[in-house]
Amino acid sequence: MLFTLARRLLAEPDPRAVCAFLYKFGWKGMRAVNAFMRRRARGEHFPAFTFISVTNRCNLRCRGCWATGSARPRDMDAATLAAIIAGAKARGATFFGILGGEPLLYPGLLDVFAAHRDGYFLLFTNGILLDDAAARRLRALGNVSPLVSIEGRAEESDRRRGGVNVYARSMAGLECCRRHRLVTGVATSVCKSNIEDLASEKFVNELARRGVHYLWYYIYRPSGPDPAYELALSGEEVRRLRQFIVDVRRRAPLMIVDAYWDHDGKALCPAAVGIAHHIAPSGLIEPCPPIQFAGDEVRADSDLHALYTRSRFLARFRDTACAATRGCILMEKPAALERLVREENAVDSSGRGTGLAELAARAPCPSHDVPGAPIPETSWFYRFAKKHWFFGFGAYG
Repeated sequence: MLFTLARRLLAEPDPRAVCAFLYKFGWKGMRAVNAFMRRRARGEHFPAFTFISVTNRCNLRCRGCWATGSARPRDMDAATLAAIIAGAKARGATFFGILGGEPLLYPGLLDVFAAHRDGYFLLFTNGILLDDAAARRLRALGNVSPLVSIEGRAEESDRRRGGVNVYARSMAGLECCRRHRLVTGVATSVCKSNIEDLASEKFVNELARRGVHYLWYYIYRPSGPDPAYELALSGEEVRRLRQFIVDVRRRAPLMIVDAYWDHDGKALCPAAVGIAHHIAPSGLIEPCPPIQFAGDEVRADSDLHALYTRSRFLARFRDTACAATRGCILMEKPAALERLVREENAVDSSGRGTGLAELAARAPCPSHDVPGAPIPETSWFYRFAKKHWFFGFGAYG
């Protein structure tokens, strides 16, 4: 697997894009995690990775998406976005996940990437707006990797995503990335209606043939005004997905990514660990994208370090989440999360004004912390990387 992936990275993307990926994302990312660990050891919480939703506007309307249903469209203020990126970089956190809505609807987004060439940006996109002009600009910049979301084959994509020919248009975006020699990824939210198609070696190999270099699997988390709880995976299906990920990693011609399990296969939550948090288009700091409540807001003149390290809400969230479960508190223990939100009088950051009512109406469902023996990593590379560079750090005691 590693030999095949290395050969593909040497032959397919622009060499400058590969160098930027390895240095700005790989090497600097590891340094950011080491700095995070040192800060955490002295009781200081500032995330190694920052995820930013630059807009809540989108050209699709996916079921279960937290970004839908806002009372009015909202783009992040340009000065606030600049302050977030600068504040994170000042602490050695140079990796940013850029989300929406559809982030390519944000005016001047590629200029933002150009203004921060020392940072690295993962662009979470549905791929529909990834045309030749956009891909050509991304290649020239070199510090951006498009991560195209695929939610199923043709019929399922249209059903899930509220559009027409969504799968074909997303694949056309992937082809533009391949043609312009970008380091490219695919993200897929696995649910009951797509697990057969997406958690398969056939799908993995097809993406590799289409020029995809990494594939990020995550479980469907019902959210927003149309949560579609019936699509959530059962505990048995989550174990099946985990086993598939562990097995396919040893032979896949691309990198398989997850953010739910450590090297021993124990479940964990990035927000509970504190390694990553999310900032909404309003500037409100959330634990993670589907948990749309906040106690702190970033403005153009904010001290990002002070906001994170002094945040009572984030500190209480981390303690509450770790005590409640190693999985997702939103899915498994919504009542505990609701209690925290009410006690802290946290702000509804959804833009819908219905976040608390939605939370109160949730029933528990399985997340990634499922009963039974953990399924550890069997690939030495992934095991080493997760143990030394990514998750854990004693957050669960």
